[in-house]
Amino acid sequence: MKKGLIIVLAMFLGVLQLNAQKIGYIDTEKILQVIPAYKSAQAQLESLSEQYQSKIENEYSKIEVMYNNYQRQKANMSAQARAQKENEIIEREKTVKQLQMSYFGQDGLMQKKSAELLEPIKNKVNAAIEMVASSGGYMILFDIAVMQGVAYSNDRDDLSPLVIKALGY
Repeated sequence: MKKGLIIVLAMFLGVLQLNAQKIGYIDTEKILQVIPAYKSAQAQLESLSEQYQSKIENEYSKIEVMYNNYQRQKANMSAQARAQKENEIIEREKTVKQLQMSYFGQDGLMQKKSAELLEPIKNKVNAAIEMVASSGGYMILFDIAVMQGVAYSNDRDDLSPLVIKALGY
């Protein structure tokens, strides 16, 4: 009987202790949108992406012209000339795909430029989030900008304004 009472009491105290923990949320998208350096970085990345995409589209247009010319002339070509032209088109297409990967791939120029521009901003935001959370005694902060399935959030638990203030905006 004593063991059962001790277990029930321990569970009750555990539930009370859980209720005492503070939980809040932030919205990093809302926070980032008030930071001018973030907006500037986003504009730079968008401009760079458009430049790279334009180059890629231009190269694919050239390949399409090559292919259409080949289609018109292939009836008058020898088998060896056709094979050579086909290989030339295929190689050109491979080169453009490699170029595309070098721009937009996982370790591409866009990824590197994004890290270069955005990491310092995100580090400042993370430091402000940690400061707000620790000074407010929060055990857990959720980021609703990256969470799926949030059906409701109470504005009084939104710490985004405090993080924005801690960042100086």
